[in-house]
Amino acid sequence: MGFTLAELNEADVPDFVAALGGVFEAAPWVAEIAAADRPYATVQALFAGLRAAVEGVDAARRHALLVGHPELAGPAARSRSIAPASIAEQEAAGLDRLSEAEYARFEALNRTYRERFGLPFILCVKRHGRASLLRSFEARLASDPDTERVTAEAEMFRIAAIRLDSLVTGEGGLRTTGRLSTHVLDTAAGRPAEGVAVELLEWVSEGEAALVTRAVTNSDGRTDHPLIGGRPVPIATYELRFRIGDHFRRTGAGLQEPPFLDIVPVRFSVGDPEGHYHVPLVATPWSYQTYRGS
Repeated sequence: MGFTLAELNEADVPDFVAALGGVFEAAPWVAEIAAADRPYATVQALFAGLRAAVEGVDAARRHALLVGHPELAGPAARSRSIAPASIAEQEAAGLDRLSEAEYARFEALNRTYRERFGLPFILCVKRHGRASLLRSFEARLASDPDTERVTAEAEMFRIAAIRLDSLVTGEGGLRTTGRLSTHVLDTAAGRPAEGVAVELLEWVSEGEAALVTRAVTNSDGRTDHPLIGGRPVPIATYELRFRIGDHFRRTGAGLQEPPFLDIVPVRFSVGDPEGHYHVPLVATPWSYQTYRGS
C-alpha cells in the first residue's frame, strides 16, 4: 500500500508510524520521532527527517538499530521469520534459491562477521547481484570496527531510502532506481529490427549465469519495457543474448545455414545501480557493434 506525502503530513501520529514504521528495520520509533517535524515539503525532506531521527539518538540506540537487521541468507531469513520488506529484498537477490553449499558459505561469513564486529552484515542487497554481494561481504571482513559501523549505517540508510521511495509519492522523490534497456538496428536494411528475441542473464559466478528476463523487440526495435526498471540495477556482470539470426531468416537476407551470426552475446558490467544503461545492438548478417547509451 502506498501513501502520498500530503496524506502522511496530515495523518495522526499512530497512522504516520503505522505507515512508515517498517522503513527502518523493526524500529517504528524512528517514524515516531520524525512525525514531530511535519509537514515535509518533499519526499527528500521526509527522508532527511527520518535520518535525523536516527542520528539524533545515543550510540547505544543506534547500535541496537543495526543489531536488529537480519543476517543475509541466515536461519531467520530461510524460515521467513523476518520483516516482510526484508523477505522481499533477500528473495529479489536470489538468496532464497541458494544451494546447500552456498547457504553454508553464507553461514560461515555471517558467523565470522558477527564475531568480529558484533553486528549482522548489512548490505543494500537490491543494489547488488549475487557475485557483487559476496565480494562486498568478503572485502568488508578486512575492515576495522569503527569503519565498519559507519559502512553498516550507510547501507542501512540506502535500504531505508529504497523502502521509503516505494511507499511514498510526492514532490522531490529520492534517486533510488536505475534502468537497463536495449534496442536492435538492422543496418543492412536500414531499419529497426522487429521481433528479435532477447535474453538478459546475470553472471553469478565464473561458470553460472542466471536468467533475469526475456523480451522481444517491437516495431521500433525496442522492448516494450526496460529490461530492468523501477528499481536499482544490481551491480553485476550481465550478458544480453540477441537471436539476430532468426530476424535475418525472416527478412530474406539469403543466409547460408548455419548463419554467420545467429545468437550474438554482449557481456557488460553495471557499477552504478541508479544509473541509466542502454546497451543496443547494431547488426548486419555479417557484423555487429554495441556501445553504452543512456
